[in-house]
Amino acid sequence: MTTFVDRVELHVAAGSGGHGCASVHREKFKPLGGPDGGNGGRGGDVILTVDQSITTLLEYHHSPHRKATNGKPGEGGNRSGKDGQDLVLPVPDGTVVLDKAGNVLADLVGHGTSYVAAQGGRGGLGNAALASARRKAPGFALLGEPGDLQDIVLELKTVADVALVGYPSAGKSSLISVLSAAKPKIADYPFTTLVPNLGVVTAGSTVYTIADVPGLIPGASQGKGLGLEFLRHVERCSVLVHVLDTATLESDRDPVSDLDIIEAELREYGGLDNRPRIVVMNKIDVPDGKDLAEMVRPDLEARGYRVFEVSAVAHMGLKELSFALAELVAGARAAKPKEEATRIVIRPKAVDDAGFTVTPEESGGEPLFRVRGEKPERWVRQTDFNNDEAVGYLADRLNRLGVEEELMKAGARAGDGVAIGPEDNAVVFDWEPTMMSGAEMLGRRGEDHRFEAPRPAAQRRRDKDAERDEASREYDDFEPF
Repeated sequence: MTTFVDRVELHVAAGSGGHGCASVHREKFKPLGGPDGGNGGRGGDVILTVDQSITTLLEYHHSPHRKATNGKPGEGGNRSGKDGQDLVLPVPDGTVVLDKAGNVLADLVGHGTSYVAAQGGRGGLGNAALASARRKAPGFALLGEPGDLQDIVLELKTVADVALVGYPSAGKSSLISVLSAAKPKIADYPFTTLVPNLGVVTAGSTVYTIADVPGLIPGASQGKGLGLEFLRHVERCSVLVHVLDTATLESDRDPVSDLDIIEAELREYGGLDNRPRIVVMNKIDVPDGKDLAEMVRPDLEARGYRVFEVSAVAHMGLKELSFALAELVAGARAAKPKEEATRIVIRPKAVDDAGFTVTPEESGGEPLFRVRGEKPERWVRQTDFNNDEAVGYLADRLNRLGVEEELMKAGARAGDGVAIGPEDNAVVFDWEPTMMSGAEMLGRRGEDHRFEAPRPAAQRRRDKDAERDEASREYDDFEPF
């Protein structure tokens, strides 16, 4: 059974906002006491948070669909709906959040670091909040916005100071078990290690973490063996340790060629050229291993490597290796730039920024003007199109924002199509510039008599359809000679 997962696809859904309430206060001797509909509650967010006690993404492998709770709708008596509860998902330290295209959205390193993966929807305003001097008793309320739906990919990159790399059965698991308190599985066959193992090492005043990466073989960077799956765990390490087997029983292998092959795979993977390297020749407790280590040591030192001869079984040379690694880790930490407090950047809106755009398009040979912008699209999502007064309120808001003026500048005429929103989810209507704003024109609650007025564009289309139907009937009634 799988116990370690370092890459999952997660489908998260934030909670939707609750709808606002349209209500009128009523009590004895006061049947129409004014609007008292409350606002809807905010939908819950989906938040990823680093938890040091979590070491794998296994939980999300089995349950990839997560959803926050919705906000409650408002009620009469000026009672606002309850906000939805945020869904907090704990993830391991070193988790990278990507979108489906592979773009990095967040790099979560450090306990408590969080990222909002899906934003909850706003709650709709009740009619009490929509009342004004002109619209004293609104007969409508705004709908709650739907929460975000996101498909994200979580990748775990182990956060360690030192990474042990090498061929399978080179003794990496044995080495980490004697340098730290980690207890990985150790056996005399290749690919014993199937998941990265972490251990904590104390050398003098320096405490650092060491990772045992599953064995690499030729072609690991292209996906052979387990290399490509776990090479990402080397990316965050400050020091790379080549563990070479000096007592291998394979006749076509030797420590120098093993080192060259692993280095070629690291170069092919990329991004690791600037990491300091140390070479550890393991298993010198075997007589032939000791002789081979002494034979190849001058060649490795000539290449610029610091070479250590150790035996994980006999505990030989471990202290020197541990302090050498601590020295390199301390140097890498000192070379890192100091972390500064997050700067708050304020980006004021430009004076000429209207907050929306109007783009002329064509749809079926007919002109179409697409309106894109945060406010217009949000207002459309919050409008109840079954309520004429709510639609009239949307028209007033768009007019005040300047949408009608921009449509005129873009060349729109009465009867042209206007789409608000993206292509796959837009509200399309026929533009009638004669629909002036003014809530004082409203009639009974829930109605707007502007929508009952004659609409020239719609009438022209109805006339054309009638002419087409008449011509079709005449053709059907025609009898040949």
